[in-house]
Amino acid sequence: MEHILEVDNLCKAYPDTTFMLNNVSFNVCKGTIVGLVGKNGAGKSTTIKSILNIINRDSGNVKLFGKDTKDDITNELNNIAVVFDAINFNKELTPKKLEKVLSDIYINWDKQIYYNFLNRFQIPCDKKIESFSRGMTMKLSISVCLSHKANLLILDEATSGLDPVAREEVLDIFLEFVEDENNAILMSSHISSDLEKIADYILIIDNGEIVLNEAKDKLLYDYGIARIKQRDFDNIDKSEYITFRKRGLQYEVLTDNKKYFIKKHPNMVVDNTSLDEILALLTKGDK
Repeated sequence: MEHILEVDNLCKAYPDTTFMLNNVSFNVCKGTIVGLVGKNGAGKSTTIKSILNIINRDSGNVKLFGKDTKDDITNELNNIAVVFDAINFNKELTPKKLEKVLSDIYINWDKQIYYNFLNRFQIPCDKKIESFSRGMTMKLSISVCLSHKANLLILDEATSGLDPVAREEVLDIFLEFVEDENNAILMSSHISSDLEKIADYILIIDNGEIVLNEAKDKLLYDYGIARIKQRDFDNIDKSEYITFRKRGLQYEVLTDNKKYFIKKHPNMVVDNTSLDEILALLTKGDK
């Protein structure tokens, strides 16, 4: 598959802190949704801001549509739409007035698409943005994001602040977006259930490093958690699991080959797992 975004050994350190992005590498292919998950402070937003040149990276390479972002990427940036957790619209504007501003900014702005999304999200055109709830403002931001014919969406907590019904609607829109195989999405979210529904691939970042890069279906169908006693844990070879943690009187053991593990240990119960559980074990467990 053709890469729409390539990140190779991205590094970024901040003065007076111990945090740094450490050789972050991944690709986003056309026609796919890639989910980026991690606990607060793990490096999700720093990764996105480094990709977009909002902050300067210390080293590493980033390519958008095959072009190095160290070069002039003005044309490539017109093909990217970004939604951040923090909303930066002038709150004195109404969506109607905002449209007039945006039409002068985006080369491929489509007024009809914009108003279609306002109608779909039931966003009032003539109310000031300052009167909007967080959820309504996020819907407005997503409407803008989808109205200038971008091929790559970069979303940083784009579904936060939305009620469950609105989140489902937005997720459906994202799936519609990648039905065009020239499009792709990089989506950072702490709502792992959203990514379980729509993502094709999952990146887990912890302390500035990518600790997992895997197809979502493999995570949900091939990974498993064995919850076992000390004596059973002592009989398991280290090659049979990725990580573990002790909780009370039992051990939780994460395997990436559930079928093999069950065949090898038929008396042990191995449960299906979730992204939340995988994230917790990879970031808090022992090797």
